[in-house]
Parts: sequence; C-alpha cells; structure tokens
Amino acid sequence: MYPAERQLAILAEARSGDGRVSVARLSARLGVTSTTIRRDLDDLERDGVLRRQHGGAQLVRTVPFEPALLVRRATDAAERGRIAQAVVQLLPDDGVVLLDSGALMLSVAEIFPTDRDLVVVTNNLPAAVVLAAHPCLTVIALPGRVRSLTQATVDERARARLEGLNVDLALLGANGLTSAGATTTIPAEAAIKHQMITTARRSVLAVTAPKVGVTSFCRFADVEEFEQIITDDRITENERDDLEGAGIELMVVTG
Repeated sequence: MYPAERQLAILAEARSGDGRVSVARLSARLGVTSTTIRRDLDDLERDGVLRRQHGGAQLVRTVPFEPALLVRRATDAAERGRIAQAVVQLLPDDGVVLLDSGALMLSVAEIFPTDRDLVVVTNNLPAAVVLAAHPCLTVIALPGRVRSLTQATVDERARARLEGLNVDLALLGANGLTSAGATTTIPAEAAIKHQMITTARRSVLAVTAPKVGVTSFCRFADVEEFEQIITDDRITENERDDLEGAGIELMVVTG
C-alpha cells in the first residue's frame, strides 16, 4: 500500500468513529510497522487534518479543509468543464506554463491542446500523467512529498524547484476567493501557489462559483496579482460586484 493510500485509510478510520486513531490499531489493521504509521500521522498533521496525540492522533474538525480529489471530481463537473474550456483558450502557442494542483486544473489537463510545443511544469501528479501521454508536450513534475488529499507535491523541494524558472503563464486554483485575496487550506499549498505567481510573467486564477465569497485558512495572493479570474455563472451579483470593484478582470462562463 502506497503512503497516499494508507493516509486515506487513516482519515477514513478517524472519520468513521470519534475522530481518534491509535498507532497500534492502525499498524495492525494496515499491516505496517508503528514507525510507518507515525510517519503517516506526522504527514497528516503537517497537512492540518490531524493533530498528533500520545499513542495516536485526533481529527481536526474546526477548520474547513477540502475534500479529497476524487470527491471534488464528482461535484460541479459541468461547470468545471466549462471553466477549463475557457482556461485553455488562454494558453500560448509555445513557451512554459505552470499548472497548479486541484480538480479544476486536472480538468484543464484533460483538454490540453496537443498541437503546441509547450513545457508544462506542475505539482499536480494526476495532471502530469495525463499530459505526459502527448508527445509534443514536455512535462516536468515538481519533486517533493505528495499530499494525499490533493495528490500534489507540496513541500519545500517543490517550492524551491520553481525558483529561477522563466514561466510565461501560471494557471492556479484556490479554495476560497474574495476581494481580500485568494486562499487555500494549508501553508504548504499556499507557499507553492505564491511561488508560482512570483515565477510567472502572467497568472490566471480559475475557481468554481461556490468558492467565491469563501475564505479558507491561508491567503496566498491578492486579487490584483492575477491578470484574470475565471468562474462560472452561479456567482451572485454581489460577489461579482465585490470582485470587479477591486479592479480585476473577471470572466464568467455560462452554460
């Protein structure tokens, strides 16, 4: 069993009961050593979803962290597809593109044009697999620890690899967006996203409408740092006025 699979199993165990998990019980159930389980619990604590305790860990329920990638893929599929279609229209004919983690960016990867000489740098491992099937694309997957919920590399190695790159366009997602800025769930994700914006000449943010008006845990950018923000037509008039009042270019895709 891979670490990501074990960590999903650990979260399922925590959510099925009172939120507590023990090292001994998990070790017996998953058939791995206590040392391996402790390492998994440490990773999940860094992700902000568990809090380590003596002999185990406790599920964090107070912060609205995101669902797993597979869960998000099953929601808002039609709207996410329309947004993805709008995003790919912004791709250059050649050059270097950064692709962020998340379900929406995976949808972008699935309809990526295959007739352009593009270099795609991404921490989105499912997207990297999809894009690598196209011979004309050069795909560079960022190194680092894979976060189980997002299937993305998120640690300092991934952030540091972005430094010094010359990138034409960064395509990013977020867990929350208001006129005060774009937010995500944990500091490690925020650090990667911020570095992507810093590295790129242009940055575009794409989010489904339910994320507009929502503030998540960690702010990674001011709205002014994006050349354009793309969302779907479920956005409310007040939310639209709030964003456009901040002076940004907002594209609303319709069904």
